[in-house]
Amino acid sequence: MMLRLTTALLCSATLLGAQGDLDKQLRSIIGAYAVAAENAADPVNSEQALYTGAIPAMLRKLDPHSVFFDPEQFEQLKRMETATSKGFGSVVSVLPGRLIVLQTIPGTPSQKAGLAPGDEILAINGYIIGQLDTDQLPQLLEQSRQRQARLDVRRPGVPSLLRFTLTPEEMQSPSVDRAFFIGAGIGYIRVTSFDEKTAQQVKAAIEKLGGDRLAGLVIDLRNNPGGVLTAAVQMSALFLQPGMKIVTVRGRHVPETTETVPSIAAPYGFKLAILVNEKSASAAEIVSGAMQDHDRATILGVASFGKGLVQSVFPLTQGTGLALTTALYYTPSGRSIQKPLDAARFGLAATTAHPNKESEFRTDKGRPVTGGGGIQPDIVVYPPATNRLRNVLDASASFTNFATEFLRTHKIDAEFEVTPEMLDQFRVFLSDREIRPGLAEWLAEREFVSNRLKTEVFNQALGVEKGDEVEAQRDPVILKALEAIAS
Repeated sequence: MMLRLTTALLCSATLLGAQGDLDKQLRSIIGAYAVAAENAADPVNSEQALYTGAIPAMLRKLDPHSVFFDPEQFEQLKRMETATSKGFGSVVSVLPGRLIVLQTIPGTPSQKAGLAPGDEILAINGYIIGQLDTDQLPQLLEQSRQRQARLDVRRPGVPSLLRFTLTPEEMQSPSVDRAFFIGAGIGYIRVTSFDEKTAQQVKAAIEKLGGDRLAGLVIDLRNNPGGVLTAAVQMSALFLQPGMKIVTVRGRHVPETTETVPSIAAPYGFKLAILVNEKSASAAEIVSGAMQDHDRATILGVASFGKGLVQSVFPLTQGTGLALTTALYYTPSGRSIQKPLDAARFGLAATTAHPNKESEFRTDKGRPVTGGGGIQPDIVVYPPATNRLRNVLDASASFTNFATEFLRTHKIDAEFEVTPEMLDQFRVFLSDREIRPGLAEWLAEREFVSNRLKTEVFNQALGVEKGDEVEAQRDPVILKALEAIAS
């Protein structure tokens, strides 16, 4: 056993480029293990000592992202790479201690079982939703999608609880999940991830909105964690001229490569705005950085995450594996996407801690852009501020619950608008539930309340995409993007 573990450690160290007195250092590690195994008060587990001790400790000196996988973890990683996404086909509103159905997609397990908008899921497989914290609930939802799930449901107007048994099916989750107009001739698309079909889906969404006839397009990359590099390259080629740089990959033992727009590309020419936030990462930052450096798009929002590491996975002996940072991504102007790592905090000695010595770079037109990790927006726009009343209304699911009751007695279409009478009804609804904002507070939030009510009514009656169209009307980042395109 010890020989196998030492071999795994030796392979890891060799991959990290450790030379010279490596043998002497390994003998010290083996000697320390032997003393512990012989003299420790409790028996020493050799796999635990090396798999969770020595090897991870060595990797932590490089960066926080390099990871060692024991046999079980490495097998799980390989399964994840080939696994298909399963689910039930329902869109839910996740609130503190509450889970409310907003939409069931036709033909999916949720719709076939009879779940309906407005239903509140009280328990999944015996786990009571109200007893779970904000970290446990997403984990339960993820686990429930892998196998048959029993749901206890409360339906408004029905005195007894309903029970549903759902069997998950393979779901096609497009990376481009929203496409609609937000202004005269100005389209909006939301890209949630980057996979093999992303560029194709982006192009299809643009053509659906009018293609080259568009006056402008807003691409929402907020909360997009990234994905496949080739998808970022292909998407960038939809908007940049042939031959333009998109991204450069550079590492100590990785040949420098630069991805450019193919010579046969026929890019769109309309105005472009891209939205980013602190959760936009990796491939999303590659696209944003390329568009910014070539002055092709206005970037709006807040600074992106700053994840520009290239990770390579190496299989080792005994079924173990190693995910190692081998290179960095650089934008066309030479900026490293990777944010500087806190060397003191992580105890790092690696060059990834400070990938750029310069702090200022230039776009094609000579405009200064900031380096140092992540994509800094051209126009900083913060998300809408919250307040006490908004927090109470969200936490109590007041908008969703009122919309459910409202739709039991009202039929609505795409022309629906919130009336003063409906706002009065909502205020009575809140009062019955001990929520009584003062007059000044209510008047200050009247426009927000009206928009949220319309959003929730559309979510349940017409689908969440229609609800998102309404919500976009009060999104400060989208509104600023419209101004940027119109200027």
